Amino acid sequence: MTDTATRLLPGDRAPEFTLPDSTGHPTSLHDYQGKKVVLYFYPAAMTPGCTTEACDFRDSLNSLESAGYQVIGVSKDKPEDNAKFAEQESLNFPLLSDPTLEVHRAYGAFGEKSLYGKTVEGTIRSTFVVDEHGRVSLPLYNVKASGHVASLRKKLGVD
Repeated sequence: MTDTATRLLPGDRAPEFTLPDSTGHPTSLHDYQGKKVVLYFYPAAMTPGCTTEACDFRDSLNSLESAGYQVIGVSKDKPEDNAKFAEQESLNFPLLSDPTLEVHRAYGAFGEKSLYGKTVEGTIRSTFVVDEHGRVSLPLYNVKASGHVASLRKKLGVD
């Protein structure tokens, strides 16, 4: 169960992690020290909403990178499922695998949510902007798959 006590706030230190990417290569938040990171949590590869969101990030990657942001996606999917997703949708940023949900929980991106009017436990679609010093500058919880990236770009002042 996620409550507001587990949610990150602006200025909080972003929880460190090391997770395998879609090739199984370990990737850490520390690898991006000195860079701005857009870290987003999605429920499941190759589902309609997650595909919409991932493709929006793909299509916005050049402008986000030009503004100094690196995009990283995280899900509970296995690396091979993320690899298939990345290949199928021509995704051009890392997708990390968190099958134990440890990192999801550290970021408050797993817990109770409403799905079709029913309360369930699962991944809470969330995005975190982490600054060059490893601090959360913008935590966004319960975002919508469609239109989220455009909204994020506006908040970040990225054209």
